[in-house]
Amino acid sequence: MIVCVAVVGHQNNPLYIQSFTEADDALKLHHIVHCSLDVVDERVNNPKKSGPMLNETFLGLLYPTDNYKVYGYLTNTKVKFILVTTDLDVRDADVRNFFRKFHTAYVDAVSNPFHVPGKKITSRIFAERVSTIVKSFGLNSAG
Repeated sequence: MIVCVAVVGHQNNPLYIQSFTEADDALKLHHIVHCSLDVVDERVNNPKKSGPMLNETFLGLLYPTDNYKVYGYLTNTKVKFILVTTDLDVRDADVRNFFRKFHTAYVDAVSNPFHVPGKKITSRIFAERVSTIVKSFGLNSAG
């Protein structure tokens, strides 16, 4: 089950963070997202050590914790997508598919002429699309 998704700007500024758990977990999830940025920077700046190709946007599993797994995705404009899940046996293909849909929703949101680049994403439609994508991910992994 997905517990948190985040969009982080190229200067590591949070553009969108949504948690899908109780309010008391929100701060812990924000901390996990923030800590994962160090791993993303390490993989981007040292591509030989981490393995993925330079043109690969999917960063894969960033790091596991006792209760969560954290995945990352990097766009061409250096915007980072972070996914935190409680499922310990998630397939990479499912996560790639999630990020592909999430990236499409992000592009649609920032293509809005009223959106200011680099500012927080406040679109209600984007939030609804993200919720729909998260719910469909839960159904796909269960079935």
